[in-house]
Amino acid sequence: MYLDPLRADESSLSTATRENESVWDYPRPPAMRADGRRVRVECAGQIVADTCRAVRVLETSHPPVFYIPPADVRIDFLVPVSGRSTWCEWKGSAQYWDVVVGNDVRGRAAWSYPRPESDYAQLAGYFAFYPSLMDRCTVGGEVVMAQDGDFYGGWITGEVQGPFKGGPGTKMW
Repeated sequence: MYLDPLRADESSLSTATRENESVWDYPRPPAMRADGRRVRVECAGQIVADTCRAVRVLETSHPPVFYIPPADVRIDFLVPVSGRSTWCEWKGSAQYWDVVVGNDVRGRAAWSYPRPESDYAQLAGYFAFYPSLMDRCTVGGEVVMAQDGDFYGGWITGEVQGPFKGGPGTKMW
C-alpha cells in the first residue's frame, strides 16, 4: 500500500489518523514519499528547521528519515564537516554537518546528499537530522523518538511499528 511518490492527498493526514506502518513492509531499495505534516527540528532553544514540505525515505527495517528542503533550514546553524563521508548504496555519498547554535555544538548531527544517485535526485541538498542529537524533533506535533544506534537516523512516531534494525544486536538481521 504505497502512494505514488510525492502524491500529496494522503500526506497531509496527522499521525493520529494515519494507519500504522510496519517498517518490514517498507521497500528495498528505499522509497521517497512527500509528507505535508509540519516537521520541526529544535536545538539549543532555536528552531533549526521547520517545514511542511519534507520527504520521508522509507527503507525495509528502518524507521523513516525525514529530509527537509534547504529553504526551510536555518543554514546559518550548519557547518560542513570536512574529511570523512559515508556511502549509501542507494543514495550515494553523504556530506555531514555540525549543528552550531552559539556555543552549543552538536557534531555530525545532520547530513545531506549534495549529488545523490539519479533515483534519489530529489533529495539533492535536502537535510536530515539525527533526532537523538537535537533537543526536540516533531512530526505533525508529535515528539519523535530516536532510533537506537543512530546509524540510520530514523524518526520513530506512533504510526511506525518495529522491530527496528540499528540497535545493539541487530547487525545480522
